[in-house]
Amino acid sequence: MEPSPATSTTVCVTGAGGFLASWVLKLLLSKDHYVVHGTVRDLRDGKNAHLKALENAGKRLRLFKADVLDYDSVTSAIAGCDGVFHIASPVTPVPSGLATNPEEDVIATAVIGTLNVLKASYEAKVKRVVVVSSVAAVFNNPNWPKGKPFNEDSWSDEDCCRKKGEWYSYFFSKTLAEREAFVYAAKTGMDIVTICPALVIGPLMQPTVPTSIKVFFDIVKVEEEDSTTFSSEKLQKLGWTFRHMEETIRDSFESYTALGILT
Repeated sequence: MEPSPATSTTVCVTGAGGFLASWVLKLLLSKDHYVVHGTVRDLRDGKNAHLKALENAGKRLRLFKADVLDYDSVTSAIAGCDGVFHIASPVTPVPSGLATNPEEDVIATAVIGTLNVLKASYEAKVKRVVVVSSVAAVFNNPNWPKGKPFNEDSWSDEDCCRKKGEWYSYFFSKTLAEREAFVYAAKTGMDIVTICPALVIGPLMQPTVPTSIKVFFDIVKVEEEDSTTFSSEKLQKLGWTFRHMEETIRDSFESYTALGILT
């Protein structure tokens, strides 16, 4: 049953067609009281078809054509919303990770886009904004105590990122965007939250899989030897629990098989 305007909560999700944003949409639509505004770059793009197929999408999902660099389009999508999940951000080409003009094409885009979302949210009197983060926003910090789990008190060092050649990357652009977001929030008194997905490497158990997947397992096992850890204390206090790596790998394998990526 579609919620009435008096009882519903309207939430905007930027970059709705992306992997992470799609799951946020799916979760929100599974709750009876949420109406969702999703931003996409092109309403006619077939890659967004999966959004319209989500349960309750026909009743409670409205897609907006919006570019985070276009303030007016962002304003239209956020108007009337109670909350905003800002997930959209430029991504550099893979595997090179290089951009022709990284300062302008990646970093400036991420920072300006984030500020546009925050300004539009402030003008629309949005109650809370959630800026989705990355572990890379915290772990390039040479001054962090060795062995201590990285948390929201750590920030990746700009000079360190540039020295490593990571200053042009998607991750570093997110770091700068978040920093500007906090500055803006401090000036305006906006209620802003950042979520940094935790990297969890657990035991891997899937003996009968294709060679390509075994290679992936080997890569992850090498990463498992790294002592770098990330704190998820705040998420756990909210009731969040870890998903076992075996379940994640199994679900991924089944999804890739269903999509024909693996045969």
